[in-house]
Amino acid sequence: MRPFIFITLMAALLLAGCVPVAPPVSNATSQPQTTTAPTEITLAMGYIPSVQFAPFYMAQARGYFRDAGLAVTFRYGLESDLLKLVGTNELQFMIGSGEEVILGRSQGLPVRYVMRWYRRFPAVLFAKASSGIKTPADLVGKQVGVPGLFGANYVGWEALVYAGKLDASQITLQSIGFTQAAAVRQDQVDAAMDYIVNGPVQLRLAGEDVTVIPVSDFIDLPSNGIITNDVTIQAHPELAQALVTALLRGLTDTLNEPDAAFEASLRAVPEAGGDQAAVSRAIFDESLKLWQADAAELGRSDPAAWQTAAVFMKQMGLIQTDVNPDDLYTNRFVEK
Repeated sequence: MRPFIFITLMAALLLAGCVPVAPPVSNATSQPQTTTAPTEITLAMGYIPSVQFAPFYMAQARGYFRDAGLAVTFRYGLESDLLKLVGTNELQFMIGSGEEVILGRSQGLPVRYVMRWYRRFPAVLFAKASSGIKTPADLVGKQVGVPGLFGANYVGWEALVYAGKLDASQITLQSIGFTQAAAVRQDQVDAAMDYIVNGPVQLRLAGEDVTVIPVSDFIDLPSNGIITNDVTIQAHPELAQALVTALLRGLTDTLNEPDAAFEASLRAVPEAGGDQAAVSRAIFDESLKLWQADAAELGRSDPAAWQTAAVFMKQMGLIQTDVNPDDLYTNRFVEK
């Protein structure tokens, strides 16, 4: 909250002769106190309510948005749908992945990434340890499940093919919806793509030994962070700065006080508690590993990763036109 502004007028009246000086008269209490109302913004999240958004719930719970002069409402939905709204300035801010920014820019949407949240790309290939799949090369002749031909999991698969130099024609790709853990457990597919905090965690909790092959071991891609648009950056940079500042405080507290952050998440997402608390904690603990970085690097994008991602996506046909990596992100709001 921006500080109160007090207007204090002091007057001393000295009367003639021996009349003593009158005591100072302050009209601070008689003048109405004025405050600046917080600016209301919506922060869209490309997923359902989840403990995976702990730093944002922490920033809300500890009043960091309020301190920055913001009143933030969370909105949940599909990342691709939300990106279009941000690109047309119907929404100003969202949490999304880096490849969505590249896709958007290639389609003429003036979206830009302003704060890095995940330090590693979260999509992984996972399989039962008993499957014998230990490297991407072991996938030849196998069936791999993806939710569909969209999103970070599909881009992660294409990145694994690209960086692992796989012959995709020798591997069967199946669209299985968001059923990756069940599909692998029930042997509907030999392996599947999912965020490391989801499918692999569920499979382990079901008692399976799991092999995980992170995409980030083969290629460094920008991942989840804060996305806005060029209109907001040009016309209202103070909003972007306020949001990033508050979220960096929430992220720092989450990394330093994980138990408190988990409790804040359960208050924000009550359905993640109760019978689901153990699963939620396992997801939260795995998520923490994706966010950790030196304090000086929190929020900062790596220019080389954006260059690598733009080249990869063009070469794999995920985008049809070249994009300028410098148009995809800015570190302006995280500079210390």
